Amino acid sequence: MRAREIIMKIIFLLCACVSIIAVAAICLFMFMNGFPAIKEIGVREFLLGTEWRPGQNLFGIFPMIVGSIYVTAGSIIFGVPVGILTAVFMAHYCPKKLYSVLKPAIGLLAGIPSIVYGFFGLVVIVPAMQKIFSTSGKGILTASLLLGIMILPTIIEVTESSLRAVSTSYYEGSLALGATKERTIFKSVMVAAKSGVVSGVILGIGRAIGETMAVIMVAGNQAAITTSVLSGVRTLTANIVLEMAYAADLHRDALIATAVVLFVFILIINVCFSLVKRRNG
Repeated sequence: MRAREIIMKIIFLLCACVSIIAVAAICLFMFMNGFPAIKEIGVREFLLGTEWRPGQNLFGIFPMIVGSIYVTAGSIIFGVPVGILTAVFMAHYCPKKLYSVLKPAIGLLAGIPSIVYGFFGLVVIVPAMQKIFSTSGKGILTASLLLGIMILPTIIEVTESSLRAVSTSYYEGSLALGATKERTIFKSVMVAAKSGVVSGVILGIGRAIGETMAVIMVAGNQAAITTSVLSGVRTLTANIVLEMAYAADLHRDALIATAVVLFVFILIINVCFSLVKRRNG
């Protein structure tokens, strides 16, 4: 029995080492190939440059950074309120029969490939935007709406689990003091579960900022800074996917450096998630 425990510990340790080595190898590859390109281009020119013209050795990714922020912020505006309110409904209001249908549907929503979401946006959302606003239909608003739908399962599932994890004494005590059901949920239960709710939102943001295929199909992909939500933008992920196939030399290294910037964004989001979880613990 003792020998079996030792063997299992070794297996678990090896699995953990494989995971750590894989992450370290990815980080090493990106930083080794990305930093020389940033140094050659110039940190200021690379991060704050407004022109992306590889043929003229202009590699400014600021429009893509702004585009990623626009689209991610838009998805938060659409997805977070709907996701949290849906989680509240499922945790406290949903009838059992409806819950048995709604819960698997949300799980299915999480499993749909991003390319299918992209086709949905291209066939349904883009034509709707064309009719409503008389534009091409592809832009920040369309991409934000589509991403808002895509992050719903993450926010709903994490938020619902957090709400159900709150002790019933909070709910019952608030009702006993004369509070309405709605006030009890939003002023007592939601406050107690706020760390879990914030965690769900942060995970949703991570999903949104790292999404590629669906965004490419509906965002318009113009590498330019815009102030209109109806204009097209290009995100960091879209920039990499669109040009990596034919990129070479400094152009290729600049795309890898773009991945480094995206990695830093994701790292910041994960750090925020860890801090929230630690505070909750």
